[in-house]
Amino acid sequence: MTKPSSRTLRVRLGATTLAALTLFGTAACGAAHDSAPRGAAVVAAADQIRPGITERDDLRAVFDAAGVRGSFAMLDVKTRSTTVVDRRRAETPMVPASTFKVPHALVALETGVVKSPDEVIPWDGTPQPFPEWEQDMTMREAVRISNAAAFQVIARRIGLQRERQWLHRLGYGNRQTGPVVDRFWLDGPLKISAVEQTRFMERLAFERLPASREHQRTVRDLIKQEEKDGYTLYAKSGWQNAPGPGTGWWAGWVERGGRVYTFALNIDVAKDGDAAKRATVSRELLQRLNVLPAA
Repeated sequence: MTKPSSRTLRVRLGATTLAALTLFGTAACGAAHDSAPRGAAVVAAADQIRPGITERDDLRAVFDAAGVRGSFAMLDVKTRSTTVVDRRRAETPMVPASTFKVPHALVALETGVVKSPDEVIPWDGTPQPFPEWEQDMTMREAVRISNAAAFQVIARRIGLQRERQWLHRLGYGNRQTGPVVDRFWLDGPLKISAVEQTRFMERLAFERLPASREHQRTVRDLIKQEEKDGYTLYAKSGWQNAPGPGTGWWAGWVERGGRVYTFALNIDVAKDGDAAKRATVSRELLQRLNVLPAA
């Protein structure tokens, strides 16, 4: 067979390069025009790589039995397979509410506006919907009781420009803040889907976010729920429009038997008692999928 000339090889390589740019150029150019931080284009390209999805709408019965409407997504990191209940809703971006405290705590530490999780965040004196929010507390405590007011103080310290930069850097949801620095994750325009939450949680679980490993480990520790019976559970709740009707979240991951399963549930909080079902419905779904041991 005749060996191709060097000119022929250059032409072929040029065509290959053009094809690659056609495939990936949109994400890269979009990031450049949006003035996103370095690395955001890589995240955007990675978001286009979708694992296989298994729909388990038979598990809607768990939501029905609890008397709530919602969706669920779970990523088995080893097999790269995603299991969803109500796929359309699981892929629909929604306001993250207090599940945003997970990346928000990381940003607070990375920017230095909070020096450690045990630094006290002062209450700013504004009336709050829950009396326990009306006091000074550490960031660790604010994550534990989901104190939105404390993180509004933190957000004002970070500032709108750095909030935007970090949303792009982390590749979080639609990366939108709007003009109000201390409400964008509570009212929007920031939104993220349950499926996207599983991918973000995967990167934190493996300390692969573009932030220091020390700070990622600290945030992991802040949302650790329990370690027993051969598994460790990490999770963070969220309730948009609390204490009124809105979207409720429970998102995190399970480490068990050397494997990691990330998950996110959202439900409509329509009446008293619905918010408490975020964790109970999530746990039952994880049990039925053989991720958590049976109760």
